[in-house]
Amino acid sequence: MSKADRPDQPNAASRFNEEQATYAVRGADTPDLETGTAAIRNVLKTLPLKPGVYRMHDARGEILYVGKARALKNRVGNYVQIDRLPNRLRRMVALTRSMTIVTTNSEAEALLLEAQLIKRYRPAYNVLLRDDKSFPFILLRADHKFPRIQKHRGARRNKGHYYGPFASAGSVNQTLNALQKLFLLRSCSDSFFNNRDRPCLLYQIKRCSAP
Repeated sequence: MSKADRPDQPNAASRFNEEQATYAVRGADTPDLETGTAAIRNVLKTLPLKPGVYRMHDARGEILYVGKARALKNRVGNYVQIDRLPNRLRRMVALTRSMTIVTTNSEAEALLLEAQLIKRYRPAYNVLLRDDKSFPFILLRADHKFPRIQKHRGARRNKGHYYGPFASAGSVNQTLNALQKLFLLRSCSDSFFNNRDRPCLLYQIKRCSAP
């Protein structure tokens, strides 16, 4: 199995069903609210009441916005209710000429895929999530003789391997517990580790090898 076909990859065929929208209303780059609304309405006709992720494209195919939805039809339908939109979103709709729709198996999968796509494309109208700082990761540190495994949020400044993002902190904690039981990797800070001369409680309950 190639890397592209693995289930943990955002575009894996076994995990997501991606439908490239072909309803592009191409035209000038000049914002046009009526044209943008028409493009969204054309896509809206085909959308299911399923979770997924949508991408909004301008006339050149550049991604304006990436969003996720519990029910795609309901969420995308909000963009054609122009009177309820703030000026910022009205301009985004006016620039929209096509959309790409990705259906997922659950809202949690949509959340993770949204984060991955925002990180990859950094769309102009996505103010949050462009650096994944809101989502937790699992970090396996590689800057110490005895590797440390830990939950991580924020910029990836530490040397090591990052796994994620995870949909919730609970998912991270559950995974960390399983990894500690299987591999007995230390989870304590470097300062705590350096000042110990005897194994701590985690060794007693078989969650650490007490290096």
